[in-house]
This record gives sequence, structure tokens and C-alpha cells, in this order.
Amino acid sequence: MNDEELLTAAAKGDAAGVRDALQAGAALEARDGLGRTALLLAAAADHVETAEGLGVAGADPAARDHRGDSAFLVTGMTGGVAMLRALLPAGPDPSAANQHGDVALIPACERGHAGYVRAVLGTGIDVDHANRLGLTGLLEAIIEGDGSGPYREIVGALIEAGADVNRPDGDGVSPLRHALDRGQHSIAVLLRAAGARETPG
Repeated sequence: MNDEELLTAAAKGDAAGVRDALQAGAALEARDGLGRTALLLAAAADHVETAEGLGVAGADPAARDHRGDSAFLVTGMTGGVAMLRALLPAGPDPSAANQHGDVALIPACERGHAGYVRAVLGTGIDVDHANRLGLTGLLEAIIEGDGSGPYREIVGALIEAGADVNRPDGDGVSPLRHALDRGQHSIAVLLRAAGARETPG
């Protein structure tokens, strides 16, 4: 019962409830039916104070659920910069990837989380990591983005971090070609200034 109380409190962001459940004997790494730990539940809901408390208690930021996601990985989906920073003292591996081969950077680029992208680039994460579809963060920002301000900021941050602007997708299509095909002219300007070509080679 204590384990259930811990998981429920974590999902709600009830930091006091988490402390009470742990003091009552709940297992720190207890899991729900989907394999999610209390820390993963707190991270997914962006409950920073709760996650900090779990981190102090020694919760593992790398513990995976049934989909291969961890507390650290889900911050790339939520774009929670404060949550990312709360998890870093535990030393999560920035090279960890989920079942799709995504590191935390990739969903953040896809979803337009510009502030998060800048923050996670500071962890030493591989700016050119490609997922199982052959897509890097740069390609995701262009293919899934709309060329608006947040995506331009992301592309700029990736270029500053040394992203390979000519690395193509799995079909051999370059980032610049994708940008031009989508009418993302401002992003095309950024890419060209960084040495991008329409076709790899």
C-alpha cells in the first residue's frame, strides 16, 4: 500500500505525501503497471519539487518504463528546464536513448522546446545523434517544425553546438533540402551560412 501511495503522490506533485510514503516504508524504486517509478511520474508531470525530494532520497533518473523512457528522457518531451537541472546532480547518462533511438535532445527539437535544447546541449549530449529513422535533432526541428521563432532558435543553437548541417536523413535528404521544401527560408539562410548544401556530398 505504501508503494501505491508513493506513486500516487509523485504523480500529483505531492512532495509531502512522497516523504510520508517513503518514511512509511515505500520502496523508492517501486513501479506502477507501466513500469514507471515515482521519479519518472514526477518528471513526466514536471513536478520539480517532488522530483528534487526523490533525487535527494537517491531515486534513479535512468530507471526505464515499459517504453524505455526514463525521468531524464521524458524531460526532452516536456521541455522542463528546471526538471532537467533537478535531475543532473544524480548524473544521468545523456547518451541514453528510448525505444525509438531518441536521446533527450531529439523530442525537444521536434516539439520546439528552444530553452530546453540550449540547456541539454550543455550536458555533453551528442548533437548529431540519430534515432532509428536516421533523424538528428536538426532534422527533426526542420521536418516537424514550422520554421517559427522557437525552431529558428533551436537550429541556431544546434549550429553553435557544432551540428553537422549536411548530415542527411535515412533517405539521403539533407537538412537544407528539407528546409527549402517546407518553405522555411529563414532556417535555410542559417543553414547556408553554416555551410549547408542542398544535397549531401
